[in-house]
Amino acid sequence: MTRNHFDAIVVGAGPSGNAAAYMLAQRGLNVLQIERGEYAGSKNVQGAILYADALEKIIPDFRDEAPLERHIVEQRVWMMDDAGHTGMHHRSDDYNEDKPNRYTILRAQFDKWFSRCVKEAGATVIYETTVTSLMRDASGWVVGVHTDRNGEGITADVVILAEGVNGLVGRASGLREELKPENVALAVKEMHFLPQEVIDARFNLKGDEGVVIEAMGTITEGMVGTAFLYTNRESISVGIGCMVSDFTDVGQATPHGLLDRFKAHPSIRPLLEGSEIKEYAAHLIPEGGYKAIPELVGNGWLVVGDAGHFVNAVHREGSNLAMTTGRLAAETVADIILSGGSCSRHNLAAYVEAVKESFVMKDMKKYKDIHGFLKKGRHVVDLYPRLMNRAAQTWFRVDGVDKRSKESTIMREAWRARGIGGLMGDAFKLMRAWR
Repeated sequence: MTRNHFDAIVVGAGPSGNAAAYMLAQRGLNVLQIERGEYAGSKNVQGAILYADALEKIIPDFRDEAPLERHIVEQRVWMMDDAGHTGMHHRSDDYNEDKPNRYTILRAQFDKWFSRCVKEAGATVIYETTVTSLMRDASGWVVGVHTDRNGEGITADVVILAEGVNGLVGRASGLREELKPENVALAVKEMHFLPQEVIDARFNLKGDEGVVIEAMGTITEGMVGTAFLYTNRESISVGIGCMVSDFTDVGQATPHGLLDRFKAHPSIRPLLEGSEIKEYAAHLIPEGGYKAIPELVGNGWLVVGDAGHFVNAVHREGSNLAMTTGRLAAETVADIILSGGSCSRHNLAAYVEAVKESFVMKDMKKYKDIHGFLKKGRHVVDLYPRLMNRAAQTWFRVDGVDKRSKESTIMREAWRARGIGGLMGDAFKLMRAWR
């Protein structure tokens, strides 16, 4: 590649990078997007959830062409012990609307489609190219990037780092700290293929309807984490993830071992029976929350998506925060450049303010220390699921014991397990962490 100058360089072609590059190109800017994978999505084989509202603000008619799997009409939240589960189940025909709110997608297909939209909007996109470092001038201002293809480097008015949780360029350039084990989760996923009619029958679905199951409990062996199951058109995405620090502390547990245990659980095994496993992936998820968000802007650069730790771990949301921060970054940069301004730290601070005013930062600040509480009180992810399932069994068994005695049994078991002080204290701490 010969040396060129661009208005903006976007590093990464995931949801945040694609959102930023697309919006910049739509505004008429000269944009270069650099992706180290063979193609956009080549490193993302797993299924995922797409939140329509965030993408609709970028590509309003995306439903006409995007590779969507199923729209979600049912959400299950399970608290699991070793033999069963107790949980909340929400399903509504209202979700069979003209423009559904959530979809399951296959990232490899979706990212490739989104990247094609970026190119059609006018951006230059190159794959199989690694950004090795940021270019700086004598004052330290970021003025471009160096890649493994071009020793001289490529210059730009601004560099948008959408490089994901690992943030290799940002770390190598001193813009962010090394990842801390307590701020990141390691998740593993598998794709289980089944005929569409089998999935429809097992989950009581029709057409493009879909189901999401999210679970926590003894399946993570006392570690802070969750498991999930998503229905795609002809496959089921199933996975589990825990904080990296917990894997270090526990020692013997492995991500793949946890996934095997989850798949073998009596509540999950029948849903996967007869399926063919074709894909397996492991990846890191930034779950440090609000306290882990790094500096977001500087002279000539800004950070979006997972690189900025924008993941709402409590609600299992990531792609919507990624696309929203990518869009807000692009809008800020376009306004600055088209008005003849410079991409200084002062001017780019408008991006930080936009993020603060959006749902992104409001949600991030709402759950400031939920993982800290769960880590200190492991009984929340182990003891309480056991108590809930035992209480349900006690209550629903009709065995000649009167209901008042059953209530007393349930309360007595809870008292023995934690005591009223422990239960009240946990509730209070959970509310504080939730805030």
